[in-house]
Amino acid sequence: MNGDTLIGRLRALLGEAAVIADADGMAPYLADWRGRYRGSARCVLRPGSTEEVVAVVRMLAAAGVPMVPQGGNTGLCGGATADGSGRAVVIQLGRLQRVRAIDATNNTITVEAGCTLRQVQDAAAEADRLFPLSLAAEGSCEIGGNLSTNAGGVHVLRYGNTRELTLGLEVVLPDGRLWDGLRGLRKDNTGYDLKHLFLGAEGTLGIITAAVLKLFPRPKASAVAWLAVDSVAAAVDLLSRMRSRFGERITAFELIGRSALELVLKNIPRTRPPLLGTSPWSLLIEAGESLPDVDVAAALEAALAEEMESGRVADAAVARSLAQAQDFWRLRENISEAQKVEGVSIKHDIAVPVSRIPEFIARADTDLALAFPGVRIVAFGHVGDGNLHYNLSQPEAGANAEFIALTPRANRIVHDIVASLGGSISAEHGLGQLKRGEILRYKSEVEMNLMRAVKRALDPHNVMNPGKVL
Repeated sequence: MNGDTLIGRLRALLGEAAVIADADGMAPYLADWRGRYRGSARCVLRPGSTEEVVAVVRMLAAAGVPMVPQGGNTGLCGGATADGSGRAVVIQLGRLQRVRAIDATNNTITVEAGCTLRQVQDAAAEADRLFPLSLAAEGSCEIGGNLSTNAGGVHVLRYGNTRELTLGLEVVLPDGRLWDGLRGLRKDNTGYDLKHLFLGAEGTLGIITAAVLKLFPRPKASAVAWLAVDSVAAAVDLLSRMRSRFGERITAFELIGRSALELVLKNIPRTRPPLLGTSPWSLLIEAGESLPDVDVAAALEAALAEEMESGRVADAAVARSLAQAQDFWRLRENISEAQKVEGVSIKHDIAVPVSRIPEFIARADTDLALAFPGVRIVAFGHVGDGNLHYNLSQPEAGANAEFIALTPRANRIVHDIVASLGGSISAEHGLGQLKRGEILRYKSEVEMNLMRAVKRALDPHNVMNPGKVL
């Protein structure tokens, strides 16, 4: 089927406005957020319902046309970017924005894939519930993308990642069949749990169109603090003590290296240092309280006062207002944006056991400094669950376009250390096209064969997001 015939049939199916075929109109959908990948496509489709997605996929599958599912396009691994062949059709799901149901008694919400994460959070809040997934891009990332990448975020420590927050899915399979697995059950022991095939699969096995997600009681109070510590080991030790003292009240425990904080203060307007002086490492801690009449801020302040008195924490400030808490979080959430201002960087989204984080940082810092004299290491992340973003760039922004060519050498250093510590080279961003070759070094042949077998079983003609993950 030639391109004009295909586009004509798609317009007859979806309507003129839902089929974008001109170069300028398609451009925002053909580049990734980092600006590292740019592809081409026959057209971009914006279906408005699950039924339209089914009809589109059936038509494209019958014609053998590759499909690239896309949400908010905020991913960091090129997983939602078409390749350069121009054969694919991008299926952007942003018009699927209905909140289909909220069951406050069952603590579930059923939403369509095009809802932004913030829309889901707000809908839960209107029902006096909490949807705890929280990311820097929550105003623009879409829940379908969060599901497809098994997004993590800052609250995994208490609530788990997206996989653990999902009870049911609705998925359009590569041949156009619809699997309705929208069940709000916490116990269902009737064979294979099929939803886990699609969670984290980055759209390579099907297109998620809706999901049943877990809700939680809203905390009655919360407290946020910014701390200065002298070492990563001190941060990990503090995590252990704080969890022993506060239990699951600790909802976030974020580590920020000095380079990361300095980039935010330099490149993000209206930001200011949260503490006097400088420190090699900062921590952002959030504690939540579900019981009424418990002063969690006072409890956190008392704990931190003891830590400072003992010398284990150099300085600390507990937010005195919602505005100050938001200012603290703004410093953390804008690290990636601040890096982007200075050009592309070599990004690593790694996980190691929490106890091995200090060893990873020490070894990787040393080896990279020897391999790339003067390299700037921007390290930050969710130390509470062992997930670090460990990014490399040159101090001069103009040098980064050339530095990115050294990615394979840098990856070998970082990823080999991660593997030696029993870690993962992708903790929450996925593989996309960035790491599809890299993963071959770190997964066994048995594991890769199992993954390929699943792909062949569900997508034998390789039309669903080809060239990603595998």
